[in-house]
Amino acid sequence: MGSTFYVTTPIYYVNDEPHIGTAYTTVAADVLARYHRSKGEQVFFLTGTDEHGQHVANAAERNAVEPREWADRMVVKFIDVWKRLNISNDHFIRTTSEEHGRVSQDFVQKLYERGDIYLGMYEGWYCVPDESFWLPSQLVDGKCPQCGRDVELIKEENYFFKLSKYQDRLLEHINAHPDFILPEIRRNEVMSFIQQGLADQSISRKTLTWGIPLPFDPGQVLYVWFDALLNYISASGYGLQPELFARLWPANWHLIGKEILRFHAVIWPAMLMAAGLPLPEHVFAHGWLTVEGEKMSKSKGNAISPHVLLDEVSVDAYRYYFMREFSFGTDGNFSRATLRSRYNSELANDLGNLVSRVLAMVDRYRGGLVPAAPVEPGDDALDALDAALLAAAADCPPEVDQRFAALEFNNALQAIWNFVGAANRYVDQSAPWDLNKDPALASRLDAVLYNQVEALRIIGLLILPFMPETAEKMWDQLGQDSDIYQQHLPAAAAWGQMPAGTKVRRGAGLFPRLELEE
Repeated sequence: MGSTFYVTTPIYYVNDEPHIGTAYTTVAADVLARYHRSKGEQVFFLTGTDEHGQHVANAAERNAVEPREWADRMVVKFIDVWKRLNISNDHFIRTTSEEHGRVSQDFVQKLYERGDIYLGMYEGWYCVPDESFWLPSQLVDGKCPQCGRDVELIKEENYFFKLSKYQDRLLEHINAHPDFILPEIRRNEVMSFIQQGLADQSISRKTLTWGIPLPFDPGQVLYVWFDALLNYISASGYGLQPELFARLWPANWHLIGKEILRFHAVIWPAMLMAAGLPLPEHVFAHGWLTVEGEKMSKSKGNAISPHVLLDEVSVDAYRYYFMREFSFGTDGNFSRATLRSRYNSELANDLGNLVSRVLAMVDRYRGGLVPAAPVEPGDDALDALDAALLAAAADCPPEVDQRFAALEFNNALQAIWNFVGAANRYVDQSAPWDLNKDPALASRLDAVLYNQVEALRIIGLLILPFMPETAEKMWDQLGQDSDIYQQHLPAAAAWGQMPAGTKVRRGAGLFPRLELEE
């Protein structure tokens, strides 16, 4: 077996329920995984939950249950919402699993034996919600620089990882691989942070019992972040399934929120260097989402559950909106007005209307049977309208591929919608309803109807990663008996593969219009 395209989300804290911000990363990773599968690649898509640490222990205590029981209760909420969002992860890791515990202990033991872990005295400021240590100089008005909440002074004997030892190697790696940390603004932040000088990192806690015990000192547990980062290799077979690990590692993409960039772009690569393991190819830190112009927070009560929106729009409309509305690398603002507007104009009008118009005309004018293909592309006899449509069809898949390579999900959808627009113009300008009035134009009507249906076939293939249910419905309505998931890009999107005589099946509208609220 060859190598595999390996994409990860961060693993999510079980101290709280999933919200649209959590789902944003997961949907993006799913779209990326599905796109690479649609190219015929082997894919390993990992997500999961981060279940150790002080914040989980505190949440469990507030709810008067043991941490393990709390984690078991909360993990179901993540699994349920991912199922509802049609997330196609290949593995779901829990850091409380026996395998993860074993890998974490073996990894830390290896670093200890190599002299990269030592016992020392930790004194510093700690933010429990973020599970982050901060230097006094990093605090903002005495509070956590990341979340703005109170920090507590901690003084205890801990084990430290020699992070400072890897400072120069990290800078060398980032300089040699400019696309290791993306987007560029995040890479610059990381470079600046490293250049200020790296301090060794406390990696254990003596006063906490909810965690993975250190193999060389069972009186201490691994600091939650050290344990959490190891999920990427424990899930891919490190130390347990050597063949699997050789096929999967290094990961192609770690997708994360920008608030956890320091852990993924500084501490994690240094840990891997210390263990003699290759570094992931890319760490991509996306922006934050605000809600109706305000930062999401528990106190404001505006952290929206995906379930709430999924009760209002279909899963594919949800997925489309979050991938289309925001540029993945920058901050974005969620609003119901833009969700409804995009739904009605782009999904109901542009795509839904196109599908229903085309299938209705094939039904009405040709008894539901797709006519024979017109002259081959490139023939001088091609009508100028046909040529424009075929050019749009040829341009779209390579542009989508280029956009995916840069994680520009919104621009990939824009490219597909440019083609949807070209197909709509073609319908309007070729006017099959007029052609149908003159029997002498029957062959021209055949050509026009064929081109319209073939455009839909290609659109269906291209929207599959974003809107799998819609693509499946389109495939069915187009009378395709083959499995859409066995159609591989780019070959499957080449023009002219719709078999003549195929019987189309008109179904319900793909996106019924939403009534706009005042």
